[in-house]
Amino acid sequence: MTGLTVPAQDRIGLRKLTEGAPERRERSRGPAQTPGRRVARVAMYIALIIAAIGLLLPFFWMIMSSLKSPNEVFSVPVKWFPETFIWANYVDIWTETNMLVWIRNTLLLAVVVTFLQVLTGSFAAYGFARMRFPGRDVLFLVYIGTIAVPWQSYMIPQFILLSNIKVSNTLWAIILIQAFGAFGVFLMKQFYETIPEELSEAARLDGLSEYGIWRRIMLPLSIPALASLTLLTFVGTWNDYLGPLIYLRNPDLWTIQLGLKSFVSNLYDTNYALLFAGLVISIIPIALIFLAGQKYFVEGIATSGMKG
Repeated sequence: MTGLTVPAQDRIGLRKLTEGAPERRERSRGPAQTPGRRVARVAMYIALIIAAIGLLLPFFWMIMSSLKSPNEVFSVPVKWFPETFIWANYVDIWTETNMLVWIRNTLLLAVVVTFLQVLTGSFAAYGFARMRFPGRDVLFLVYIGTIAVPWQSYMIPQFILLSNIKVSNTLWAIILIQAFGAFGVFLMKQFYETIPEELSEAARLDGLSEYGIWRRIMLPLSIPALASLTLLTFVGTWNDYLGPLIYLRNPDLWTIQLGLKSFVSNLYDTNYALLFAGLVISIIPIALIFLAGQKYFVEGIATSGMKG
């Protein structure tokens, strides 16, 4: 059997490559972990674990309370686990209340408001980021400045206006006051400015309109920012309490927040176990949506603060 002969130059190069491999491996591992760094890392992990426990503890107590009897919820000393798990609380919350109606109204409002805010926010942001017109920067500053104006300062004239156009005590009132948001415009504009202008210029040379550029180029490249805006808007609308409290007086129009508040008539006549079961149900959609889009949410928030 004839062996293969390796040329001398190749043998020298192979020897140098082999000799330098351990050094490259050491460099790739980064700086050596000193005892002080190990202690600091362990301390950081312990602090993060403690913070996570402190954050999740109220949720754990809420879930456990939803499986207790009404008298066990605020017992002294605190009982973290119920003596008997009462799963019937999750059945009673559906049979004894209008939970299905509340969830339907809340879901309808959250979906419609989120769609409109994403649509109007992304479209207006494209105009501020890519269009050139007199007074653009001043108009943008004025529009973004409305974020600093508290809603409580103008909710009374807003209520009078919506009452005059006969939409008070309807779901349309909540949709109209939340369909537009300055924060969504700001978030999307910051993200649009990270997209190279050359893409838009090439599309214009190909005959694409501004609307086509927004729809075919900007939106597909802005999935992280769109996901962030969708999540923030959906959560804000789902958890909104003051708006529905002011405008929705008919019990058939109540959202889940108003419905759960109706449990608390007074301190001594409230089935808190049933209330906590409703609270657990109310956070399930938010938890699922956040888990599904957390990667895009973090990426969108991180990149929207970059420019250039």
